[in-house]
Amino acid sequence: MIRPVTPTGVREIDALLDGGLPVGAISEITGPETSGRTAVALSFLRHLTHAGRVCAWVDVSDTLSPESAAVAGIDLTRLLWVRCGVSKDATKPSADYKFSLPEKYLIVASKKKRLHGGGCGGHPRNEVKGLPNAVSGLLRPVAIAPRCAEPQRRVRAERETFVPQAQPSLPRAGVRSNSSKPWARIEQALRATDLLLQAGGFSAIVLDMASIAPEHASRVLLATWFRYRAAAERTQASFLLLTQHPCAKSSGDLLLKFQPGEARRDESTVFTGIEHRLEIERQRFTQAPTNVIPLRKSPQHANTAEWQSQTTWAGAR
Repeated sequence: MIRPVTPTGVREIDALLDGGLPVGAISEITGPETSGRTAVALSFLRHLTHAGRVCAWVDVSDTLSPESAAVAGIDLTRLLWVRCGVSKDATKPSADYKFSLPEKYLIVASKKKRLHGGGCGGHPRNEVKGLPNAVSGLLRPVAIAPRCAEPQRRVRAERETFVPQAQPSLPRAGVRSNSSKPWARIEQALRATDLLLQAGGFSAIVLDMASIAPEHASRVLLATWFRYRAAAERTQASFLLLTQHPCAKSSGDLLLKFQPGEARRDESTVFTGIEHRLEIERQRFTQAPTNVIPLRKSPQHANTAEWQSQTTWAGAR
């Protein structure tokens, strides 16, 4: 099976992948922080949005910067940003938000007409009714403390009993447990991704789980990735999964492992960019250049690529 590909915008990666990322398949991009995985995903979406296509970014940890996406060249009007774990009040702009009390607290209470002229206190007769009880409490004899020689009655304290609670039910989106905080965001992201894949109309969907610890991301059921793979193939959408550790297993058609980035040595005191390096861990559908077997041994295909990113203040050299 030969799948069409979409270029990423990075020449070294496109040359390594024979054109770009596959369409209708899961491409898994793994690596630590500052390894270049997010930059490659933004470059990939820039190419699609400039072509007039609609894309989606499912942000599990709410770490995407719209300013950085706009600087990368993405058309934000064609990008759906799904923020997980964010309350409704946090999504409102701070300038438009105004604190207001309910109307019932803003209405001045009407004065009650009483015996002593317009006060809000109770009637004197009602206050007198509680006076005997108050006086009797003051006149009670003080309890005399027992002497040491007298036997004391020992009151046995009730033993605390532990009642085990019922185990939480498994979520429907494919997560095995939701006892800790990351599971709520992961469950919301998986459900949103499922809806986007089943609905169709998106050329690329990025599931950003790069800020989730590997022990949480790897516990997503494999049936979830298999369902996403079938839906992406049916709708012909490029599905990008950003993680720190591979978790899609056999459902992923392409696995790119990014190495930690290294600072460039152009200047001794000024940071000018990062040197990136990636390696192909898995590539299922590769297109052979020809079906004719040559007499000589063909050269081995390279599975690594290196490129450099440059800061905005470095300028042209």
